[in-house]
Amino acid sequence: MTHRTAEHLLAPGDVLRRWWSERTRVQKWGFGALAFGALALLPLYTPPFLDTPGISFGGTMAQFAMVAIIAIGLNVVVGQAGLLDLGYVGFYAVGAYTVALLTSPDSPWNRMGEGGLFTEKWAWLACLPIAMAITALSGLILGTPTLRVRGDYLAIVTLGFGEIIRLLADNLAGVTNGPRGLNQVAYPRIGETDKLPNGVFSSGNSSGAANYGTWWFWLGLTLIVAILMLVGNLERSRVGRAWVAVREDEDAAEVMGVNAFRFKLWAFVIGAAIGGLSGALYAGQVQYVAPPTFNIINSMLFLCAVVLGGQGNKLGVIFGAFVIVYLPNRLLGVEFLGINLGDLKYLFFGLALVVLMIFRPQGLFPVRQQLLAYAKSARALLSRADPRKAAS
Repeated sequence: MTHRTAEHLLAPGDVLRRWWSERTRVQKWGFGALAFGALALLPLYTPPFLDTPGISFGGTMAQFAMVAIIAIGLNVVVGQAGLLDLGYVGFYAVGAYTVALLTSPDSPWNRMGEGGLFTEKWAWLACLPIAMAITALSGLILGTPTLRVRGDYLAIVTLGFGEIIRLLADNLAGVTNGPRGLNQVAYPRIGETDKLPNGVFSSGNSSGAANYGTWWFWLGLTLIVAILMLVGNLERSRVGRAWVAVREDEDAAEVMGVNAFRFKLWAFVIGAAIGGLSGALYAGQVQYVAPPTFNIINSMLFLCAVVLGGQGNKLGVIFGAFVIVYLPNRLLGVEFLGINLGDLKYLFFGLALVVLMIFRPQGLFPVRQQLLAYAKSARALLSRADPRKAAS
């Protein structure tokens, strides 16, 4: 079979992955900047075939940015380290409730108006690192006793953690306000004018393409870029290579001198902190936090984004997050035979997963297996030794 014929048999995701892997680092940065720039302009110049008639497209993209951050964090745990986490929504809840408890007037722990960074203008920004730190600590507390178990046992433990967080939020009425939730959560007060006295991030900025949803999307996109840079550097480091080794065969990694428990705990804590960041983003955008948001169904949807996009592939899970968010919003209000297709999102996701597991179990954009830190130097060494081997 010729090389050209073999390429024709590859799936689109494989072709794209191979093309991307052949680019230099400078070219990848250039294409990445163009892609994220075009993505940022989508709410302002939305193609008609992409628009969501039943809901603001800017709001849809803001929701996508939040889920994309969650997917990247969950990908560190599931895709990189190979830890099956079914309760990741618990970290999302911890981040959201941290911001809500510190800034909502319904909270007994409200710190708004105490001066310093907890003024109305800077309170949300001040809560961001606090939410990440507390969520990372919760990941450390959960991971230390539980990461010594594997597979299905770990999945059950994390599932229980997610439910415990939701039930605590539902029953600690004296702290979390119970099922009624916490209102008037702080958000960034930027761009305040006579027309928008509460700034561009407030729900009062609801008209035009550059509405508050678009501004939240731009903020989320900025955070995504920062997280991708951080996680990308980790992947190319000793930590990333240890994660891959543990994921592929934990016993073999231990024999080769890798402290599997320590690196799994690293992945758990980093993934938890990223999930907390997304929770803080959610609390500020919605300005309301209540227990029903953090149910097991949402946790499964987050995992679905990682599986659909391709476990271990950062850009792939972002695409998976886009599918998870965009599809229900695009079908919202669309009726077929008297049925609102937007209400059948779980049916569509279930069918998609079944088909994917049969024909493409690695996901749409599977991760390329290679030693990321030394791949280029190894190819250069091969090319000097034997040009024919490098070409193959």
